[in-house]
Amino acid sequence: MAIRRALAAHTTLTLAYVDEGGPQACAVLYATGGTTASSSPAPDRALDSAPGHGPDLGPAPSLYFVTATTTRHGRALAEPDARVAFTVQRDGQEWSELTGVQGRGRCRILAGAERAAGWRVYTERFPFVEQSDRLRDALERTTLWELRPDWLRLIDNGQGFGHKEEWQRPEGRPLA
Repeated sequence: MAIRRALAAHTTLTLAYVDEGGPQACAVLYATGGTTASSSPAPDRALDSAPGHGPDLGPAPSLYFVTATTTRHGRALAEPDARVAFTVQRDGQEWSELTGVQGRGRCRILAGAERAAGWRVYTERFPFVEQSDRLRDALERTTLWELRPDWLRLIDNGQGFGHKEEWQRPEGRPLA
């Protein structure tokens, strides 16, 4: 529950990837939703976690963001078996209250009904997109991605320096 709340509390994700030029990072606005674009959000208990690696805690939320496949990171993400790492946190925090999420996973391009469902999640999070014809038209022509985490770590120094809660996709559980 704490990991899901932390992801829902922020809007900007720093996405790290590797391409032919080596490691890179970029910032994207994201919205968090259910376990896949075509499903409804999973109940918060799916990510209840205890410090360290716990038992099967259920599926991770999907994170949706928009970027063109012509960008450097878009090309890298579209590569088969591309893996990413990411962080989510608020700027300007004091170290004793630092809270954020670290994660790893894979990204995929959404199309059809999955894109429509993911787009609803995205525009609910960012209603200004729908309020601007120019912005809506531009973003509707841009690729919508789903980031599916397979590992998440919440850092919450407000609960004690170095406090961590982790979630990991159980071995053998597919991303789909």
